[in-house]
Amino acid sequence: MSWMVWTMPTAIFFSSIAAMLAGMTIWEILSPTIERKGFLPISTTRGDRLFIGLLTAAFIHLGVIGFTSLSIWIALAVSAIWLLILMRWG
Repeated sequence: MSWMVWTMPTAIFFSSIAAMLAGMTIWEILSPTIERKGFLPISTTRGDRLFIGLLTAAFIHLGVIGFTSLSIWIALAVSAIWLLILMRWG
């Protein structure tokens, strides 16, 4: 992996994504999910909601970086809260 310039925030980011995917895989094996309908307009599984949450987190970060002068930490906090809400009630 020496060909990539890994900074600590980058390593933490990708490690967190890998840990979430591993955790969701174990959770799915131990307790298979069923589709349910929350506030999203489609029926989703836990994996669907995680994917939607990660995708929208990327857009939240891009919006903060592109259109505001706010700290990226604010985008991280908003994304984490959004992911928790989406996983619970989405």
